[in-house]
Amino acid sequence: MTVTTSEWDASKYLDSPEMLKEYLQVMLEENGIDGFQRALGDIAKAQGMSEIARKTNLSRQNLYKALNQGSSPKFETVKKVVEALGCKLAVV
Repeated sequence: MTVTTSEWDASKYLDSPEMLKEYLQVMLEENGIDGFQRALGDIAKAQGMSEIARKTNLSRQNLYKALNQGSSPKFETVKKVVEALGCKLAVV
């Protein structure tokens, strides 16, 4: 019997505002800025990269680049994406 596996894709499971916020929080706490950035990319993919690009006034290409693992997006870009997802950045 052959077992086929595929890479985990979190974007398939991010289907509620509560799930999005929890995912962002956990990824930041457990993986730091890189994890937070990866979570933003997963959520943007789940909600539709074109839709997030429209809401942020960024091109899809620039959005993909900014949210790609290993990139260093501007804070302004991160803020726009977070707000397009219906969230707010806060210091607690």
